[in-house]
Amino acid sequence: MAIADPPAERGSADGREEVLEGGGTTVVTRVGQTVRRPLRPWSAAVHRLLEHLRAAGFAGAPRILGTDGGREILDYIEGEVGNYPLPEQARGERALASAARLLRSYHDATVALADQRPDGWQLPAIEPVEVVCHGDFAPYNCVFAGGQAIAMIDFDAARLGPRAWDLAYALYRFSPLTDPTNPDGFVTSPRAQAERARRFLDAYGCSREERAGVVGTLDARLRALVTFLREAAVAGDRSFQRHIAEGHVDLYLRDLDHMARNTPTWQQVIVG
Repeated sequence: MAIADPPAERGSADGREEVLEGGGTTVVTRVGQTVRRPLRPWSAAVHRLLEHLRAAGFAGAPRILGTDGGREILDYIEGEVGNYPLPEQARGERALASAARLLRSYHDATVALADQRPDGWQLPAIEPVEVVCHGDFAPYNCVFAGGQAIAMIDFDAARLGPRAWDLAYALYRFSPLTDPTNPDGFVTSPRAQAERARRFLDAYGCSREERAGVVGTLDARLRALVTFLREAAVAGDRSFQRHIAEGHVDLYLRDLDHMARNTPTWQQVIVG
């Protein structure tokens, strides 16, 4: 695990900042061995989560190091983030299994915090509350090294909820359970997608009942993303307005249709 000790500002002695790729709707910059992200109304809850993870011995997330003029300061984690188009090392079997194990370790580390029902998150809790969901667990929020997922980043969407909420989105992104027309997809056969999904859930350690619960959550999880995008756009968020104009919602709706058409395959292969 390549999480740096608190910062020596190597690589930026003159204080220059490097904008990191894949920040989505957030401008993320690197300064030496640290990362700077804007503070949000929910940042205090996220910082409590990161501090809890560190105290629980979970090393697969950045440490919160402080704040800097309206921004949070985090560790920079050496490796390759799985931005689209996905790098080769984020597509393989080692990446698939290690991502599942990383998510399981993260979930297990959050149980005690979830039991306390802390508030202040960006998004409301989903019942039954079992863990603190990452909320956006996907290759683009994982750091890879040597073909393995070694850390997770960007906890802005963290919320209290069931494990299945994170697992459903992870299957959508890692299998991926996408329509063949989706440019982010790299496995187009529904059977092959389902087999990858089953291997992910097996690596996580799911029982048959839990696998069935995840498959039953797929539709609701992706529809929640569509609703979030639309509501944020209506509220005036220009980034999400741009995403919708670029066709992201249409893409998700096609993927929802793809998942509905292939439900028998998901049931046969993923649930078993």
